[in-house]
Amino acid sequence: MKKARPKALVVDDEKNILNTIGICLDSIGIEAVLCLRPQEVLQLLQKERFDIAFVDLKMSPMDGIEILSEIKQYSPDTTVVIMTAHGSIDTAVAAIKKGAYDYLQKPFDFEELKLFTRKVLEHHQLLHEMAELREELASMKGSGEIITRNRVMIELLDFASRVAESSISVLIEGESGTGKELVAHYIHQKSGRSDKPFIKVNCAAIPEQLLESELFGHVRGAFTGALKDRQGRFEMADGGTIFLDEIGELSSSIQSKLLRVLQTKDFERIGENTTRKVDVRVISATNRNLDEALKEGNFREDLFYRLNGVRIKLPPLRERPEDVPILIHHFLSKYSKDRQVEISQDADKALKAYRWSGNVRELENVIERAVLLSVNGIISSNHLPDEIRNISEPQTLSLEEAEKIQIKKVLQIAKDYDEAARILGVDRKTLLNKRKKFGL
Repeated sequence: MKKARPKALVVDDEKNILNTIGICLDSIGIEAVLCLRPQEVLQLLQKERFDIAFVDLKMSPMDGIEILSEIKQYSPDTTVVIMTAHGSIDTAVAAIKKGAYDYLQKPFDFEELKLFTRKVLEHHQLLHEMAELREELASMKGSGEIITRNRVMIELLDFASRVAESSISVLIEGESGTGKELVAHYIHQKSGRSDKPFIKVNCAAIPEQLLESELFGHVRGAFTGALKDRQGRFEMADGGTIFLDEIGELSSSIQSKLLRVLQTKDFERIGENTTRKVDVRVISATNRNLDEALKEGNFREDLFYRLNGVRIKLPPLRERPEDVPILIHHFLSKYSKDRQVEISQDADKALKAYRWSGNVRELENVIERAVLLSVNGIISSNHLPDEIRNISEPQTLSLEEAEKIQIKKVLQIAKDYDEAARILGVDRKTLLNKRKKFGL
């Protein structure tokens, strides 16, 4: 569907200026509605929707301030610019305080007006996008913290919700920061175990000599420092779900003990002979390639197949560019709390151009920091880290990455694989092979 041209209302009682502005706007793809009589503005506002408006300050019988008031009342989403001669700048500033976005000083030349108008339209479109994102975020309430409009992620979540109904083990793969823990918690919430504990263990964060005790518990005196009996995480999770993050970091000794729990549903605390039974659903996650670890002999094959009942692979954020804007506004809402914080155009462009190697977690940290540094409720590019602020254009992709992104985009718009293959200029079999290769 062809995108509608932006529409501008121009109000000025000088015909030559009105026509000049109309020609200029038309030259940059903006439909201009010209109004020579300010008293007719209300009628236009009731019939049409305008993205932006240029309003002369000194007019009769209604001046620009009165027109601004009407626009704000009947078309509050319209971005208004006041046009003024040199001697009226103070009044124009007062108009900004009453809701105008900016003022344009007469006389102005053709090129200056084009540049200025593009800036105004960018601002308007950014505000419109932010309003849409807020509505979209509000509609997503109740889905936990998983914020996405990406088709692959939505399909993965649908698959995860169906998997949740069973007790099968789930292995979640993905780069650091892609949301593996959130997906694990989502599965738990959708399962019949949702009223039971969800226990998390970061296998990479606990020293090997303490991890066995952390998982299975110990009795008093089992080792130096064991001053009292301690329940392990598996016992805590009984009836519920245990989430084992960074499972690829387990030592061979712990792998053996974990395999036994998965096979027999029982274990002993360190230092005792009593066997304890548990009913626990295991969800594990890794940012490592476990297939490589298997080949290298660093991970037990029998344990891998026990953990890998169902495998979910999360795409990195750079493959979900449509999620970046909505995540930005989700974290803005989360960290700005009761105050209104907006993002400037330059900051918005930099955030969308960055590739987010640290994925959603990195984006969250950047927004939290920017909100703290923001001045007068505006996040500018100066509030972003150097590596983001200094990006003048998106980083280059490898040919394989570019091919994957292109195929993904076509699959999202095509009605079926045959149509997608025609768009891409390949046969259906080649497309299906590429889809499988890229995990789309």
